[in-house]
Amino acid sequence: MLKVFVYGTLKPGESNYLRYCAGKVVEEERSIAYGQLFALPVGYPAMTIGDRPIQGYLLTLANPNLLETLDNLEDYHPHRLLEENYYNRSEIEIFAPDGQSLGLAWAYFMTVEKIQSLGGIPIPSNCWNPT
Repeated sequence: MLKVFVYGTLKPGESNYLRYCAGKVVEEERSIAYGQLFALPVGYPAMTIGDRPIQGYLLTLANPNLLETLDNLEDYHPHRLLEENYYNRSEIEIFAPDGQSLGLAWAYFMTVEKIQSLGGIPIPSNCWNPT
């Protein structure tokens, strides 16, 4: 089983969930990861590592090969330098809304430098809701 924390267009009901995850998710749980969320002018968010709770979903997927597909979507390649990737992928601890640990899951992060170069703006609520 593959576990991925999602906080943007891969959340249930969003555009990339429908394209990449629909019909492949075994379980989806509202969850929290710790970091900082930024709105990018291109219309989707980016997350950095930090200490503030970010609201998202923990997706459990039956096919671990889907990780390669998500890596391609996020323009992440494990053999490139961090600054050469659009997003970077790390395994982090995920929590239920009540604070209970849900274990480790993959999440996609962006470097602060990349966010600044794209004109990212902090999201005070740490929850991305497209308008």
